[in-house]
Amino acid sequence: MTMDKTLQTDVIAELGWEPSVTAAHIGVTAKDGVVTLTGHVQSYREKYAAERAAGRVKGVRAVAEEIEVRLPDHARRNDDEIAVALLQRLDWNVSIPKQAVQAKVEKGWVTLTGELDWQYQKEAAQHDIRGMLGVVGISNWITIKARPSAVSIGADITRALHRGWYDPKTITVSAEGGVVHLSGTVESWYDRQMAGWTAWGAPGATMVENDIRVV
Repeated sequence: MTMDKTLQTDVIAELGWEPSVTAAHIGVTAKDGVVTLTGHVQSYREKYAAERAAGRVKGVRAVAEEIEVRLPDHARRNDDEIAVALLQRLDWNVSIPKQAVQAKVEKGWVTLTGELDWQYQKEAAQHDIRGMLGVVGISNWITIKARPSAVSIGADITRALHRGWYDPKTITVSAEGGVVHLSGTVESWYDRQMAGWTAWGAPGATMVENDIRVV
């Protein structure tokens, strides 16, 4: 069995292992470590779960996600209903300052804008609406406020990465203002994502360019 075939088999098995995903409706191909997901699911949350499940598999270097969300009749909602519900949900989230996030809904696709202090707040806004009825996709254009404390951000992120399991010889961190650039190599797609999340935790990070390669 070739490496591509083995990877395809492993991703299919992982999708079948993930209880929130109906694996029978998802197609998987693999070539040189790049996994492509096709097919259809019944919710945006399921689509997101499928992508994360594929990324957990050893040997996956990148995930190309081409899954279509086909809402069942009971999950369909008008755009104005979705907009009202998601704004109420954001208002109930203690992580997000009141009225800091704006939303537009078009044919079930949600676009978020606004400005927040932290990346975790941006992710919380998206997480809150990922599982809502009627949502077929999300574009998160929320920006992170710049901070004057960004001077030592590169060194701070390097120390944070090295407190974990990352080998200091394999990842390089550079920063200019609040823009952080990560390069180097890791052994899995999940490790690559974790390095990005660690970088986003630094005070003053306004953008993270993650060019770490999976080998």
